Amino acid sequence: MTSTRYLVARFAQAFGYFRRAQRMADAASEMHLLREAEAYLGLAIWEKVEGIEALSVEYWNLRKLIKEREAVRAKLTACQQRLDRAHEERSALLNSIPEVNQELLAERTALLSELEHLAHQRDTIVADAREVRRAYVGLKMKLEVLTKESAAAGASPNHIEQLTQVKKRLNELKHRFAELKTERIRVGEAIEQGDIKVDLVDEKLKEKRQDRRIHASEAFQIIGEGNKEISILKAESGLLDTRMRQLYAEIGRYVSRNANQDPACAAAAASHHGLVDVMRAMRRSIALNHKLAGNA
Repeated sequence: MTSTRYLVARFAQAFGYFRRAQRMADAASEMHLLREAEAYLGLAIWEKVEGIEALSVEYWNLRKLIKEREAVRAKLTACQQRLDRAHEERSALLNSIPEVNQELLAERTALLSELEHLAHQRDTIVADAREVRRAYVGLKMKLEVLTKESAAAGASPNHIEQLTQVKKRLNELKHRFAELKTERIRVGEAIEQGDIKVDLVDEKLKEKRQDRRIHASEAFQIIGEGNKEISILKAESGLLDTRMRQLYAEIGRYVSRNANQDPACAAAAASHHGLVDVMRAMRRSIALNHKLAGNA
């Protein structure tokens, strides 16, 4: 709002043409821009106002807050690094298989392969024993028939020879069946021992996995605590930034208002003289808009 536009607006009001809502909106928009400019100016020149007594509180508070913010940001950086390491450790624990586990898995695979071979061997022995038993039962029945025939018709040399051969074969089958039984027991014991070894390996693997879960849980705890600490530090940093912005705005407001009267303010704002002029014009425009709206 320039002086010329103000006079035009006043002339229009004399004829009943009021735009109060528009004037208030313009004033609000300009005030927002002015506050932004004050904060920007204060940020740019705050280090130059140490010698201005009226701004000593703001200056030294800023010095203090900047150190506090640096400390908070250092803590935030350290916390983020710890958090990143915890994420890497958790990922490594969950995705990698330790060398010890690989050895145990290889041992388990070898034991299972051996157990499979033993089980096949036991099945073969059982099948052979079944066939031997079947042959034994058949020969025993043959012996009974031949014995009855020999008793009824008399013991001929042929019957005696057949009986002798059958008895001999029965003894061989009985001996073979005993050997197969012994072999089956041996293989069964080997399978039991293999099962025990597999169980032991499984237990070791379970312990290793449990250890990994414990370490992963510790990493999760560190991550949880780190995220919480980061949230707190970010909130603290945000509060410091807000307070510093307020102090920047107060410095910018004071210097821009007094740049024409106070040499120290003029010197501090020398590098931003154009901005100070714009801010002065904005204050005048805001005042004129308020006046046209009937608030002044």
